[in-house]
Amino acid sequence: MSSTELPSVPPTSVLPKAIAVRVAEGERLRSVGLPGVTLSVRSRPPAREGLEPALYVHGLGGSSQNWSALMALLDGVVASEAVDLPGFGDSPPPDDGNYSITAHARAVIRYLDAVGRGPVHLFGNSLGGAVSTRVAAVRPDLVRTLTLVSPALPELRVQRTALPTGLVGLPGVAALFTRLTREWTAEQRVRGVTALCYGDPGRVAPDAFRHAVDELERRLQLPYFWDALIRSTRGLLSAYTLGGQHGLWRQAERVLAPTLLVYGGRDQLVGFRMAQRAARSFRDSRLLTLPDAGHVAMMEYPETVATAFRELLADSAATTETAGG
Repeated sequence: MSSTELPSVPPTSVLPKAIAVRVAEGERLRSVGLPGVTLSVRSRPPAREGLEPALYVHGLGGSSQNWSALMALLDGVVASEAVDLPGFGDSPPPDDGNYSITAHARAVIRYLDAVGRGPVHLFGNSLGGAVSTRVAAVRPDLVRTLTLVSPALPELRVQRTALPTGLVGLPGVAALFTRLTREWTAEQRVRGVTALCYGDPGRVAPDAFRHAVDELERRLQLPYFWDALIRSTRGLLSAYTLGGQHGLWRQAERVLAPTLLVYGGRDQLVGFRMAQRAARSFRDSRLLTLPDAGHVAMMEYPETVATAFRELLADSAATTETAGG
């Protein structure tokens, strides 16, 4: 692909600063400089000393805010941090403009290596699920357990409802879509995303919807908003074409960490039928299926996901004790 397909983006050092990103009660937000990337990290102060660390990775077009509800429910269970991937949330674009799955995984690994928090309980949703799978496969020393919510792993027959998202990654389509939707308000865009990602959009509380609109208005002011979204979409599609040891399904088979898989029956982006293949591919897995959930179960049913994670921890601890005994 030629570099002329997308508009040029100003260097990070001269990008305008948008309005402040939202930080919920009990959360902190900090910026961490790493080689080639700067990551915004959302965290909750540990409820007590000695809690094992957890790291959460959001999906395409999302941010660390997608995990706020689940993080709050896991206070006292793990010490939670959520990253904004490069170009998303409050993180600036990567210096090299690389938004591939490998580059996102590299950013997560660099962060964990830099702060020395590993091994962590690693969570990933959608794109973040693919990124987390790669991290767990190539750096098993960094991952205690793996929790994947609707992970974006390759499908042979993509759902029709997911096709428009994939088309955004094609040359020329993004520019056309931008022109066609120029008059859409942030509220209209959020309603569209909510209808696509939630099994029941009615579960979104009015204040949560308002916060989502405010966040999108903030993001739309950033000159790299579309660039990050389009290039990450292309990066995900490119990962689907990789074979051999670099293929995501092959890497799933290499994951050693105990894995919790969460799939929604009303997911319009990741096929519910992929749940069984995932359960077979991850060698130490347990599967949670939520018939009424969509693509973001940790936002729709955070209590259910939190309970399943606690059970994963209990099972893992029991297995460790048995092996040690």
